[in-house]
Amino acid sequence: MKKRSRSQKSQKPTVKIKGIQERVTIGIDLGDKTSRYCMISHGGEILREGQVTTTKAGMVEAFGCLGRARIAIEVGTHSPWVSRLLGSLGHEIIVANPRQVKLITESSRKDDRLDAQTLARLARIDPQLLRPIQHRSEAAQTALTVIRVRAALIAVRTSLVNTARGLAKAMGERLPKCDADQMGVLRAESVPPKLRQLLEPLLKEVESLTEKIKDSDREIEQIARKDYPETALLQQVGGVGPLIALTFVLTVEDKDRFQKSRDIGCYIGLRPGAAIRARGNRNYESRRKATPI
Repeated sequence: MKKRSRSQKSQKPTVKIKGIQERVTIGIDLGDKTSRYCMISHGGEILREGQVTTTKAGMVEAFGCLGRARIAIEVGTHSPWVSRLLGSLGHEIIVANPRQVKLITESSRKDDRLDAQTLARLARIDPQLLRPIQHRSEAAQTALTVIRVRAALIAVRTSLVNTARGLAKAMGERLPKCDADQMGVLRAESVPPKLRQLLEPLLKEVESLTEKIKDSDREIEQIARKDYPETALLQQVGGVGPLIALTFVLTVEDKDRFQKSRDIGCYIGLRPGAAIRARGNRNYESRRKATPI
């Protein structure tokens, strides 16, 4: 009996339909625990529908044995790792922006099964109908997670400081004015001993969070210096440190996708305010009227 070569064994099969091999299009409506999928043929015929657990093992089991397929998913919490995982399996991945697709967002018959069908059919006809987006790389997402963890720690610390100040005011006392990173048990020495004892758990937690935030700052500085040396150029601007520089670089990531450098401002949410736009419009109108015909 003829032995199969190693290359033949590792080759992924495609879906067989009526005796022929055909590339398929799959739409997946991602859910938190389970996800619905719809597989359609090149001619638009539904080949298979079902659900899969929203885990790495579940995705590999359901779609790892297929040949190269076009798979459309919606952007969401799970879409970054799902798109990377399915892409590593050899599939063409389209991450749809549902806010830009009225056929999905304004459908009167929304459910997971129909959304999966809609994604598959739109991806089969023209992927650009889904207004596809591109997720950050895993390395960029990991580095950005460090920044977001720091932001969460700061939010919790601010809440605790505000709570401590509010409780002190309700007792007719005031904690001394200082920055949040200077707040601690020692700062409460001016309040009565009984109140200081009551606030001590909050203030100790504030001190602990401050140390964790400092650790995050050191980690961010190390990431910026080691993995993203281009942040050094941004830090030449006054008031821009490792945190702001790294956040900007990770948010933009691929600068080559912008035709003009000024387009980056709109991408990250920086745009002229209403007063500036109005002043610009008035200047334009005055120049237009002054121009002889």
